[in-house]
Amino acid sequence: MNEQETHADGETVAQEPDDVSEAGGAASETGSDGDDAGASGSEATELTTLREEFEELNDRHLRLAAEFNNYRRRVEQERLDTWARAQADLVGHLLDVLDDLQRVAALDLDNATVEGIMEGIDLVERKFVRSLKEAGAEVVVPEAGTAFDPETMEAMMRVETEEEAKDDTVAQVFLKGYAFKGKLVRPARVSVHKVQG
Repeated sequence: MNEQETHADGETVAQEPDDVSEAGGAASETGSDGDDAGASGSEATELTTLREEFEELNDRHLRLAAEFNNYRRRVEQERLDTWARAQADLVGHLLDVLDDLQRVAALDLDNATVEGIMEGIDLVERKFVRSLKEAGAEVVVPEAGTAFDPETMEAMMRVETEEEAKDDTVAQVFLKGYAFKGKLVRPARVSVHKVQG
């Protein structure tokens, strides 16, 4: 109910009760707080969702990293195993040659002839070369007169010549070269013709 106040000049003014304005203010404040609470709850839910997504992605990343490390170790081990098997095969080929060499070395010189010993050595050499070829080795033997190739040959000395056609050609082969599966193991050692300057 409205209260009336009479001023000195006789004018009457209606007054609103204090509790109404306070109640309205309180109601207004409550509405504002409700909006804040709703927004705050929404932010908390979004934060929780983002945190869960982050944890899931982090877990997935850790799993992928672990799987990659396992894969890398497995591939490295397989590579080492393959290399070891290849070396074992090569050693196996060479062991047969070693057995033959030991038989030749064990010959009784009193009963052996020079021809027999030389024949035995020749057989061992042929078997050794065959074993190397089976393992993937190639012999590099340039012929005299062919062009000098620095990729597969090593010049040990120069042989002076006056013929222009012989310049930079192989004069003589001192030592055979060898390649293994396309990679040069040892260059052929040769002498090379050079025109006198």
